[in-house]
Amino acid sequence: MRIAVNTRFLLKQKMEGFGWFTYEVCQRMVKAHPEHEFLFYFDRPYDERFVFGSNVTPYIIYPPARHPILYRIWFDASVRTALAKHHPDVFFSPDGFLSLTTRTPQVPVIHDLNFEHHPEQLRARDRYYFRKFFPKFARKAEHIITVSDYSKQDIVDTYGVKQDKVTVCYNGASESFRPLTDIEKVAAKKRFFDGRSYFIFVGALHPRKNVEGLFRSYDAFRESTDSDTGLLIVGEKLWSHDGVEQAYEAMRFKDSVRFSGHLPSEDLVQAVGGARVLVFPSFFEGFGIPLVEAMRAGVPILSSNRTSLPEVGGDAALYFDPEDLSAMTDAMKQIDADEALRSKLQEIGLTRGRTFSWDRTAEGVWNVLEEVVARQS
Repeated sequence: MRIAVNTRFLLKQKMEGFGWFTYEVCQRMVKAHPEHEFLFYFDRPYDERFVFGSNVTPYIIYPPARHPILYRIWFDASVRTALAKHHPDVFFSPDGFLSLTTRTPQVPVIHDLNFEHHPEQLRARDRYYFRKFFPKFARKAEHIITVSDYSKQDIVDTYGVKQDKVTVCYNGASESFRPLTDIEKVAAKKRFFDGRSYFIFVGALHPRKNVEGLFRSYDAFRESTDSDTGLLIVGEKLWSHDGVEQAYEAMRFKDSVRFSGHLPSEDLVQAVGGARVLVFPSFFEGFGIPLVEAMRAGVPILSSNRTSLPEVGGDAALYFDPEDLSAMTDAMKQIDADEALRSKLQEIGLTRGRTFSWDRTAEGVWNVLEEVVARQS
């Protein structure tokens, strides 16, 4: 079998959601199936570490595609030409984008449809492109992979595709996440918060992540308790958002908020593992990998009750309505003060976290690709 893969998000030192999914799934498929051939399509010079085996042939296909106009050129001209030349059995696209001009069977991973439900959170050019073309991608796809039952039903309802055209392959999380020893926890607290306990948020400072609400609720939490638990924000801005900045500047306790920026994997393991609680107040998620990372690390979770998050967190989290800031504040007070509750969530999370793995994700993706190719034969 010859499999072409859209690997444009495999970027050295710039890996985010799509990139990590591509990395974790593709390296496993390549190593598990050395008898099959993989064609990796990059849109810029690539790092050799992304060529996972001798059965991978990398290609650089220009132009670099990070703008809607360039998306069209890359997928509908450059990728189409490459597919016509290389004759793969299937084209796998982990970021959901497809070529509308090729006859090669295609399998996208559509992670979520946030842009359909909250278009105001995107730049105008991206909003227009996503809402115009993703319905076409869903119809064009031979089969669709997504990462939660919530997202599957959303795709079915929003785009009118059949249930049996969409397969769920849950995300995994790095096996590096584990409970820290007491000595490691002390070191993490000292490193990230001068020895203080801290809540941790992991994600972009983007409107859908509800960081603005988190700042307001944390301020209210501090104003109404004697707790000095800090707040560590891990992640980079996707783009500037005035509401988040204004909420931060208006905080009374902003000196107790720390920004680490993006952390390398080994540092993120320490930051999460040393936290008192993971707080994840997002309005919309197709999955929510930080929940699994926290579970694997034995860190209790305080989570929004929206979209896929209860599906992922199960009984390992305390939930709140992300639009009700007083509910978020009350939940922060409860979990910060109740050691027995934190211990219970830790115990449940350690067991539940093991049910999500990139090995299972890769196996599920591979099964879909095999089935698609078999149907064509």
